[in-house]
Amino acid sequence: MTDHQEETAAAYDAVVELYASMFAGRLETQPFARAMVGTFAELVRGTGNPRAADVGCGPGHLTAMLHELGLDAFGVDLSPGMVRHARRAHPALRFEEARMEALPVGDRALGGVLAHYSTIHTPPGELPSLLAELVRVLAPGGLLLVSFFATEGPGPVRFDHKVAPAHSWPVDDFAELLAGAGLDTFARLIHDPASERGFLDAHLLARLPHP
Repeated sequence: MTDHQEETAAAYDAVVELYASMFAGRLETQPFARAMVGTFAELVRGTGNPRAADVGCGPGHLTAMLHELGLDAFGVDLSPGMVRHARRAHPALRFEEARMEALPVGDRALGGVLAHYSTIHTPPGELPSLLAELVRVLAPGGLLLVSFFATEGPGPVRFDHKVAPAHSWPVDDFAELLAGAGLDTFARLIHDPASERGFLDAHLLARLPHP
């Protein structure tokens, strides 16, 4: 692992129980994010390949939601503590400790990948290689839903996230990265979270085209 990955894993290990208690039911108060996750699940089911990865799954609450929405979902996280918590909280589901940059998944195996605020800690220069890995595991026609903090340009902005350093992105810039990875972004949802940081919440839904 790189230094920033080790630091991020250690930071999340230190707040597992607090983080899990804060986020377990958070989507119940976030109708926009919940709607996008539901749309993502419906479209993945429509591909005929219900296998989906929740990358950066944390305590596993969204992995469980994807399962409830009819997907064969599993979770992956860098933090050993988060993975242990997720396994305890959702014993019927599969969770693995792994980096998003090296997923334990074969090529073109998945109908969907969910990256719910899990790319925010990746330094901007490393994000293209991360997205390339997410594309590697997607079958043609597969879906990626990525959520992140959005800001007006120019360029990404580093900020002190409560757990580990993070970056917010101009939405058009992030969409260009997805295009560079070979994905077609076909839906965007951007809304004001009433955050004290002043960032917007952004959700981009993209598809890997068929050859």
